[in-house]
Amino acid sequence: MTRLVVVTGAASGIGAAVRRLLEERGDRVLGVDLQGAEIDADLATPEGRAAAVTAALAQSGGVVDGVVTCAGLSGASPALPHVNFFGTTELVAGLRDALAAADAPRVVLIGSISATQPVDQGIVDALLAGDVAATTAATAATLADGRPQQLYPSSKSAVAQWARRTAVAPGWADAGIPVNVVAPGVVLTPMSAALVSDPQMKQVMDAAVPMPLHGYSAPEDVARVIGFLSSPATTHVTGQVLYVDGGAEATLRGPSHF
Repeated sequence: MTRLVVVTGAASGIGAAVRRLLEERGDRVLGVDLQGAEIDADLATPEGRAAAVTAALAQSGGVVDGVVTCAGLSGASPALPHVNFFGTTELVAGLRDALAAADAPRVVLIGSISATQPVDQGIVDALLAGDVAATTAATAATLADGRPQQLYPSSKSAVAQWARRTAVAPGWADAGIPVNVVAPGVVLTPMSAALVSDPQMKQVMDAAVPMPLHGYSAPEDVARVIGFLSSPATTHVTGQVLYVDGGAEATLRGPSHF
């Protein structure tokens, strides 16, 4: 049976690998990206996010079998928390009724091993409160304080927390909609290319994200796990953060975290 899956960030990196995998198994993909996808939208803005939801509902006929949120930013962009968090949560929430209308809906969000690193709690709190203005202000303060490295882990920590609380909230598990997170380690994508190619940055990255099993991953390695979680076979898995990180999380946090 052909399933329809909405994939954000479908034009490159993990999103493109997910698209290939889903299409190879016979699914139909509605890609969302800045340009070159079925749905062109800027997930950094409320208007862009609303437009993406409206287009997905129109093109799907109101029934969506899966949502995979791969769109994301890294670095010091003020838009980073908006894309990484609101570009995920508002899209998924906006498609909730369409997911509930499907026979076996699945939601997979992209988190990160970086969520285990120090975060800016003000940004996390603003994101989880759904407060766009407070998020903008907290992000500006973090950048002004010279802590741009905390933007990405803060956004991904908020994504994981949102997923865990949403997975068991009314209208989700009781509607048959699992919500899970895949948290990669270092993935060889355009987003990480500059870091990997810089010997000094690579040394820092290896210390921050030690990956004893097979080292850095390819986008396809992460896509295969997403493919599993987005399939109808995963009937009782929800609210989980699955690290696809070559052992980094277990190395950093030890055996007492499970």
